[in-house]
Amino acid sequence: MSFNPEKYERLREYIREKGKDGVVIAFSGGLDSSTLAAVCHEVLGEKAIAVTANSQTYTPEEVEESKRIAHEIRIEHLLIETDELSNEDFVRNPENRCYYCKRELLGRMKKVADQLGFKSVFEGTNLSDLNDHRPGYKAVKEMADVYSPWVDNQFTKEEIRAIAKKIGLSVSDKPPMACLASRIPYHEKITEEKLKRVRVAEQVIKQIIGIRQLRVRDHNGLARIEVGKDERHLLLNIKIWDQIAKGLKKIGFKYVTIDLEGYRTGSMLLTSENSE
Repeated sequence: MSFNPEKYERLREYIREKGKDGVVIAFSGGLDSSTLAAVCHEVLGEKAIAVTANSQTYTPEEVEESKRIAHEIRIEHLLIETDELSNEDFVRNPENRCYYCKRELLGRMKKVADQLGFKSVFEGTNLSDLNDHRPGYKAVKEMADVYSPWVDNQFTKEEIRAIAKKIGLSVSDKPPMACLASRIPYHEKITEEKLKRVRVAEQVIKQIIGIRQLRVRDHNGLARIEVGKDERHLLLNIKIWDQIAKGLKKIGFKYVTIDLEGYRTGSMLLTSENSE
């Protein structure tokens, strides 16, 4: 999809109005939040600050990547600590788990905004996201002075990529990100041990073979490996299978499998008791 200058200008006007008293951007370093932060910085200058949450549900590599991208954008960048594992609603892992995580995150963002004397918080949900299972968006709609500029201005994922390419961001072709909790089936308790196991498993696979889009789903000790649909051919090698199996069993997995359908959003919904 090509860059739409009229639509982009409407976005800039929206940011100028909602962010005139200062804005904090929930910043993961992914495509959506990075592109949003870049536009906000261009429009608002020092009145826009990117804030990244550091927690057990994200890898240290992702936090370092957020620092790199913030430096690329030249936006002021703050790190805050969050502890989702102290929230029992999150730990029990219901299908609306993301609601509890998002509510805590946005609450922390609002506190940062208050401390800075800013009024608004921006987050990066886009129009395409709303076609998927997004319980976290309910938390956005519940909170005052929290806005979703991409949704409010009807921007899809591909339109955001077009903006990122237009303004020269290195994240323009970055694949989707998700927290480590998304690797654990709904209604299975989330623990620090499980989060660490999937984090290390994905590191092991990436060290063996250069996969960009990767999820290791942890089904009670069975590893279900999803890779990007256009990357599945990279795994068609018996020696690689043996290396991956050995590496993942070494960190505690009993069985190691490859999902033939590849990566897709919402695959964990199939594990729900309510799925058909």
